[in-house]
Amino acid sequence: QVQLVESGGGLVQAGVSLRLSCTASGRTFSSYAMGWFRQAPGKEREFVAAINWSGDSTRYADSVKGRFTISRDNAKNTVYLQMNSLKPEDAAVYYCAANTLRSQIGISSMNGRQYNYWGQGTQVTVSS
Repeated sequence: QVQLVESGGGLVQAGVSLRLSCTASGRTFSSYAMGWFRQAPGKEREFVAAINWSGDSTRYADSVKGRFTISRDNAKNTVYLQMNSLKPEDAAVYYCAANTLRSQIGISSMNGRQYNYWGQGTQVTVSS
C-alpha cells in the first residue's frame, strides 16, 4: 500500500508561481515512478508530468512544457511540481499518482491507468 498526500495548492494570480508537493508513505519511494495529473471542472483528467524513480527522466504534457518542472527528493519521499507562469487554464484539482509497478517512464506514463495509487488532490485556482 502507498499513501499519497498532496499540498501546496491555492489561489494565485496569473503569471505567478506555485509549487505542489506530494509525500508518499508505505513503500520504498525510490523504487517507482510518479506522475502529476489534473482535472478541471467539466473536463476529463489529463496528464501533466511524470518522473522516473531516480529523477533523471521526465515527461511533460505539451500544455505545460517549459513552464512546469517535476522533481523528486527520494530522501524525503516527496515529488514536486513547480509551476511557473501560471495561466487561468491551469486551474484544476491536481493529483499525484504512483506507479509502483514501474521504475521507468515512457509514453504510457501519460495514461492515468498506469498508476495504481492516487492522492486526494489539491486545488489550484488561477485568477486572470
